[in-house]
Amino acid sequence: MKRLLLALPLLAALSACEQLGIDDPAKTAALKEAEGKAIGSACRHAMRAIEDCYVLNPKAQKAAIYAGWREMDEYMRENKLEGVAPVVPRPGARPAQPAEEVVEKPAEKPAEKPAEKPAEKAKAH
Repeated sequence: MKRLLLALPLLAALSACEQLGIDDPAKTAALKEAEGKAIGSACRHAMRAIEDCYVLNPKAQKAAIYAGWREMDEYMRENKLEGVAPVVPRPGARPAQPAEEVVEKPAEKPAEKPAEKPAEKAKAH
């Protein structure tokens, strides 16, 4: 009887592990799985390739990302939904230059060369 009375407070203390900040491994794994699926489905909806998803989210589980991407792909095909164009540029891609900047750059180079020649002539005399 005494053992039972001693075991009750111990059981009560162990049942409150989450309140003490001790993580449950099963809940942590389930959370990572759900987060990976959410990332994958968001990537598919944003019309990103699965490889881009992996690069943008290196800490997420690749299997979970793939599962979420595939589920969203099936859902979008069944419901004939269009994806949303991503706002964040693809990793490693150079930003596109506006046409105005491209036109101005060649004009700047010839202007610099004639300015250098009179200065060189002044040094030579």
